[in-house]
Amino acid sequence: MKLWQAIFFAILQGITEFLPVSSSGHLVLLKNVFGFKDLNNSYDVMLHVGTLAAVCLVYRKDVVRIVVEFFHICGDCIFNISTFFKNKTIEQKSIRDGVDWEFTPYRRIVKNAYRKFVVLVIVSSIPTAIIGMAQELFIEDIVVKSTLLPGIFLVITGLILMLMDRIPEGSKTPKQTTYTDALIIGTVQGFATLPGISRSGSTITAGIACGLRRDFAIKYSFIMSIPAILGAALIKLVKIGDDKLTSTEIGYYAIGMVIAALVGFIFINLLINIIKKRGVVIFAYYCFAIGAIAIISNYF
Repeated sequence: MKLWQAIFFAILQGITEFLPVSSSGHLVLLKNVFGFKDLNNSYDVMLHVGTLAAVCLVYRKDVVRIVVEFFHICGDCIFNISTFFKNKTIEQKSIRDGVDWEFTPYRRIVKNAYRKFVVLVIVSSIPTAIIGMAQELFIEDIVVKSTLLPGIFLVITGLILMLMDRIPEGSKTPKQTTYTDALIIGTVQGFATLPGISRSGSTITAGIACGLRRDFAIKYSFIMSIPAILGAALIKLVKIGDDKLTSTEIGYYAIGMVIAALVGFIFINLLINIIKKRGVVIFAYYCFAIGAIAIISNYF
């Protein structure tokens, strides 16, 4: 890989990973229409790390609090499991001795908004992982061999974006958001692994459709992307041994990772402002145009 290619793919990843136009769809089109080779697994991982860093940077305060609460939840779960067995022993002792022994109370797991947020993201990540792994194993090769399906999926993304601006404003915050809502949004994110379906566009639309407040739907979508992006990077890591890298390529990859992070940071903030102002229709028209080009090019 040459330096200009590393920079080009980094900029493309930083823009399309967060703008609702599907980064995977664009990569498939570049491969099939313009003859670009697939990104090797090592560089793909580096780009994912860059975009992951961008999300963490934009939502750094929320991410820190969520990570802290996640470990607190783990600690409370371990305490409750230990308490369960301890109380079982006390119960048996009470029956044997005929004395009412005092039981140890359990700790409440979801006791603030951030803990609820953590659990919602975990619930959303379950269907995402299942659908994403199924897509990786069974249909990825079929989808990326031509531009027809990615083109159709880009048109679908355009329709989703047209819908986003027309859905009435919701009022749900983490406290009011249900686990059913989380499952629905996570399922949508799972199908967004298909090239041409925008992850950000589809999940934000799903969140708003579930009644989430618009600003919370945006935050939820991007925070939820952290385990999804991390999972995709880990899957690619399994195949990373196939890549033989020179010291020059390693340097190019590091440059690409930084560029992807910086570009991603800029375009996350741009998208947040656009969605709040209900201006995503321009991306819908873009997806319609690129999708039509992809479909037509499949026959030439």
